[in-house]
Amino acid sequence: MEICNIFGVNVAVTNLNEIVNYIEKNLEKLKGNYVCISNVHTTIMAYEDEEYRKIQNSGALSLPDGKPLSILSKKRGLKNAERVTGPDLMGKLFKESEEKGYKHYFYGSTKETLELLKNKLKNKYPKLSIAGMYSPPFKSEVSLESDKVLNEINNSNVDFLWIGLGAPKQEKWMFTHKGKVNAIMVGVGAGFDYYAEKIARAPMWMQKCSLEWLYRLMQDPKRLLKRYVTTNIKFIYLTMFNK
Repeated sequence: MEICNIFGVNVAVTNLNEIVNYIEKNLEKLKGNYVCISNVHTTIMAYEDEEYRKIQNSGALSLPDGKPLSILSKKRGLKNAERVTGPDLMGKLFKESEEKGYKHYFYGSTKETLELLKNKLKNKYPKLSIAGMYSPPFKSEVSLESDKVLNEINNSNVDFLWIGLGAPKQEKWMFTHKGKVNAIMVGVGAGFDYYAEKIARAPMWMQKCSLEWLYRLMQDPKRLLKRYVTTNIKFIYLTMFNK
């Protein structure tokens, strides 16, 4: 698949339908590997941290969740670059799974969120096969999980292992567990909260205008203000002056 190197991160040049087709056709080969959902924040973190940049580039794919990534790819002549968000990818694969029987496991977030997530998914996708859910204890460092958790995932014949730990922890977790789980791992950040309906996605017009970050900021200004101001300014600066 064609890629665009954005400040050291190899971002896939693709669209939602193409990437879903690619994953389905190569599902068995991709099991044990992982997919990063990249945005401005994770790209700047990777630019500034060599180890995290290695993690971003060591998976099967890094998808352009942040629209500025796909816009920059297009400006570099890659006309087929489109945004592929974590929630959109989840929704598309959930629909495909109802017909094709893919199994899903959800790792991350809180027990409360996972319970909400399970109920909401069952209502929206009645035929979706959920093999299990696990809320890990908080840890300051990412380490291998107990054999019990890994065995539960592997013994469930899971196809998709969704990781909702937030960046950069979820990418570090997937990198650490690469080749140790028999499923394709996808780090989806706030995707669990969206489908649990704890937070709402921006209206479509805001998504199309690259303003979904602003909508998220209005929902959680205390946590996101410093992050967005810092990383957005750095991204704009690098776009203008780092060729």
